[in-house]
Amino acid sequence: MSLLVLISRILHVGLGVFWAGTMFFMVFLLEPSVRSVGPEGGRVMQALQKRGFMNIMPTAAAITILSGVFLYWRIWAGFGMEGLTTPFGMALTVGGIASLVAFGQGVFIMRPATLRAGKLGASLANTPDAGERDDIIARIAGLKSRSRTHARWVVFWLVFAVLAMAVARYV
Repeated sequence: MSLLVLISRILHVGLGVFWAGTMFFMVFLLEPSVRSVGPEGGRVMQALQKRGFMNIMPTAAAITILSGVFLYWRIWAGFGMEGLTTPFGMALTVGGIASLVAFGQGVFIMRPATLRAGKLGASLANTPDAGERDDIIARIAGLKSRSRTHARWVVFWLVFAVLAMAVARYV
């Protein structure tokens, strides 16, 4: 095994575990806990954003996908495209597609909604008009709901991708 393949596998598996595990933690533990404490929970999410969480996650996901694409290419360059029709090839392909769907939903739908909700939440302190505050709060609630829904879908696709790739050698 070449050093480049070894490094790619380490990046793919290590960052894939981080990406999927963090999303699972966020969806099933952190977000419900933050929501249950009310407005104070927003401070936790703002602190995560200040630490770069909303940039770290898509970066880890992108590196996971890029290293996976490299590994995928290395496999089929040696065996030819007919390998894609094997159960092993189909499992890797389906897992890869699921991870691309998760990435797309996370980066293009969930992340912008979360960032917009955070900006609106920060603007509440400078909004003295009660009617305008209520409008902002309603928009934040809608954005959070959208983000929460898509975060659950991201977790679904990531679990699907992880399971497909984990069993690929055995199907």
